[in-house]
Amino acid sequence: MVIDSHQHFWHYEPKKHEWIDESMKVIRRDFLPSDLEQVYNENGIDGCVAVQADQTLTETNFLIQLAKENAFIKGVVGWVDLRNDAIESTLETYANTNILKGFRHVVQGEPDHNFLLRPNFLRGISVLEKHNYTYDILIFPHQLGAALEFVKCFPNMRFVIDHIAKPYIKEGFYNGWATLMKEIGKHDNVYCKVSGIVTEADFKTWTPAQIKPYLELVFEAFGAERIMFGSDWPVCLVAGNYKQVKALITNFIANLSATEQAKVMGQNAIEFYNL
Repeated sequence: MVIDSHQHFWHYEPKKHEWIDESMKVIRRDFLPSDLEQVYNENGIDGCVAVQADQTLTETNFLIQLAKENAFIKGVVGWVDLRNDAIESTLETYANTNILKGFRHVVQGEPDHNFLLRPNFLRGISVLEKHNYTYDILIFPHQLGAALEFVKCFPNMRFVIDHIAKPYIKEGFYNGWATLMKEIGKHDNVYCKVSGIVTEADFKTWTPAQIKPYLELVFEAFGAERIMFGSDWPVCLVAGNYKQVKALITNFIANLSATEQAKVMGQNAIEFYNL
């Protein structure tokens, strides 16, 4: 099966989605399952993991409801306040919601470089681990040092780095990001999503050749056994269409074995998220 491990849905609201700036105005509208199902039919995608874009329990419940109504949504990565003392009781309300596979916090938006290492956040992650949830790490490269220390704290927790940690492809920065990604890749419980890459390059002028060194590095660091294809739809639409985003990855992995290609394009996501 081909699984898109990372995409979003939303009812567009200017205040809630203020991160969608003028350069991204093409996605200032609603994006719902009916839109995505058509895209998937055209591109040979069998299912997906819907990931939170807003940091509220309302968002988590919204995605769960969409998954109940649409069989192609195989799993949900929601949000919960991991710093809240009441996290145990909050998670209990989802105890029988099997479609909810894990959680994410928009750490890239936190001003504290060491946000991941705050004691109350670490305690929240330990509660997720106890309940066998996954955690998506959404960061910028300057937060990779903290992320390395973070994953060392939980050797048995299933982590995945979203969007290859958003390297500054447009600016051509590589070395610092690469060094830390290699270190994080040494931890077998950490996976990496090859998603959200075209939007870290120049929206209008990016080329596969420009992105190739970044893909080579993550495949060297994590191996085909711990990499998942993800589109980051609809955010990807600011830099290309779905076909282009998928082809960027399928063309890159074309020389891998059929088994390895199947892992990247779906099997790893199925196993990681227990879809």
